[in-house]
Amino acid sequence: MKKTAVLICPGRGTYNAPELGYLARHHAGKLAEFDAYRTAQGQETVSALDGAVKFSAKLHTRGDNASPLIYAASLCDAQMISDQIEIVAVTGNSMGWYTALAAGGAVSAMAGFQIVNTMGTLMQERLIGGQVLYPFVNENWQPIAGKRDELLALVAEIDGRKGHQLACSIHLGGMLVVAGNDAGLQAFESAAPAYDRYPMRLPNHAAFHTPLQAPVAAQGQSLLGADLFGTPDTPMIDGRGAIWWPGSTDTAALRDYTLGVQVVETYDFTKAIQVAAREFAPDVFIATGPGATLGGAIAQSLIGINWDGIADKAAFQSRQSSDPVLIAMGRDDQRPYATKRS
Repeated sequence: MKKTAVLICPGRGTYNAPELGYLARHHAGKLAEFDAYRTAQGQETVSALDGAVKFSAKLHTRGDNASPLIYAASLCDAQMISDQIEIVAVTGNSMGWYTALAAGGAVSAMAGFQIVNTMGTLMQERLIGGQVLYPFVNENWQPIAGKRDELLALVAEIDGRKGHQLACSIHLGGMLVVAGNDAGLQAFESAAPAYDRYPMRLPNHAAFHTPLQAPVAAQGQSLLGADLFGTPDTPMIDGRGAIWWPGSTDTAALRDYTLGVQVVETYDFTKAIQVAAREFAPDVFIATGPGATLGGAIAQSLIGINWDGIADKAAFQSRQSSDPVLIAMGRDDQRPYATKRS
């Protein structure tokens, strides 16, 4: 009997030094069309970026390079899922929504690549604002009473100051991704208590999912036509927790969301995971590569609703050791669970 799974596609920040060569290791020979598109745009090919002798944060984390690298790795991983696993829904974090569109069949692989390459390039060219990461859970991944509301109130207060722009960019499990202009970010970094590595400024990240990205949204809409979008083959859960169903998706609305709402409004990845769990009750959650940094956010989102009795980090780790509920394809020890063929 096949296992059911929700497929989760990662966003920016997941292709780092350990991931250099990921495409060559796992997907050699599959990048010709993506490379041809990049060459036609006068950009370095995905293969060349992945095949660099040394990882360069300056080069590899740029939006115009990181986005296509992550998309290619994530989609190729999705295409390798075992025939013993039935994907019942697809979702993604932030940029991963573009990959989810392709994995869910709403756009072709090349249309998805065109979307992600275009939006990643526009983000990089404009590089409006930035992002900061801050947690509101304790070491056992349980919410600290009142901390999330306290942080959101701080964000709203700073946003109300003259010359300051700040908003919640992403609800990411036990963390908030806060985005804004430099004045807003500096004010948040000064006001939020220093904790471990936090507040953590994310390099080469713009103020994604905030009104600051309105110019990027407008330009993306002018460059990416309605013909790129279709009806999904698999249910897709977006950054509001809304489900786009096969057979009943309005493709114009899907384009409007993807190139409009999703660009300028908060992306609730936590809600997407929780809706996936409640509505589809999968046997497992499969996170495609590259990297495996999304695992904590997925687990924390499930802990938030006490999914299948998983109430904290210790319970999650215990479950992982006996009957894994999360498979990260970016981890060599877990990848075979998702790719083994009958």
